[in-house]
Amino acid sequence: MNALRAFEAAARHLNFTRAGLELHVSQGAVSHQVAELERRLGTRLFHRLPRGLALTDEGHALVPVIAEAFDRVAATLDQYADGRFRETLKLGVVGTFATGWLLPRLDAFARLHPAIDLRIATNNNRVDLAGEALDYAIRFGDGAWHGTQAERLLAAPLAPLCTPAIAARLKTPADLIPERLLRSYRADEWALWFAVAGVPVPVLRGPVFDSSALMAAAAASGQGVALAPPSMFAHDLAAERLVQPFAVEIDAGRYWLTRLMSRPESEAMRRFREWLLEETAAPDAA
Repeated sequence: MNALRAFEAAARHLNFTRAGLELHVSQGAVSHQVAELERRLGTRLFHRLPRGLALTDEGHALVPVIAEAFDRVAATLDQYADGRFRETLKLGVVGTFATGWLLPRLDAFARLHPAIDLRIATNNNRVDLAGEALDYAIRFGDGAWHGTQAERLLAAPLAPLCTPAIAARLKTPADLIPERLLRSYRADEWALWFAVAGVPVPVLRGPVFDSSALMAAAAASGQGVALAPPSMFAHDLAAERLVQPFAVEIDAGRYWLTRLMSRPESEAMRRFREWLLEETAAPDAA
């Protein structure tokens, strides 16, 4: 192990003296350890030059393997920082669900599972589970994502949301036609809502958002009417920053917990999944 540490440090610095300073040993000790490693491997790892070192082809091949191994050891040891093993769980979450539902409940999860470190990345519903090395992703839609296992979480019907000032001039759904209608990247939602409300679909010219949270923020600032899930904006509705002028709602999807079918479920994943399913099944979950 000492020889591998000496080699890795020398490979980064291309200098035995600087490697020794980092490892708090002499230049001679580093040189001896590297020479011993070369002897055991039966090959040279460095060209010794008048001013420093140069890696051989064999040395170049060994460097990333050793560096990755040390990084993995360090990451694992970090999980014992407070005297017990802590598992890391990487979670991708669509931003609306993250702020509207998950965030207020994170303290409860942390109290129940203090040995699990959550690493949360928000997204706009477009997520690469494999590419981002995520254990889980919480997404909105119909649950049909290729190569993934999806478990139902919460229904999230959509309804118009706007400021009280705008709502004051909305008496019937048809009154929305001249309003500025804020849109999500799912282009058919307003058309579906007007169809359910029994109103001809107007020409839609409002701005398009890739996040319901951002769209609702625009609505709360008076920039138009958003079509978003009221259940995810309970605080804004309670504070009357937003109001729901009509009871008509549409079902355009729900929130799902997804993971790659090829990814084995760790203990941390199992505990998070069971907690999340229990919380979303509670009578007041929405």
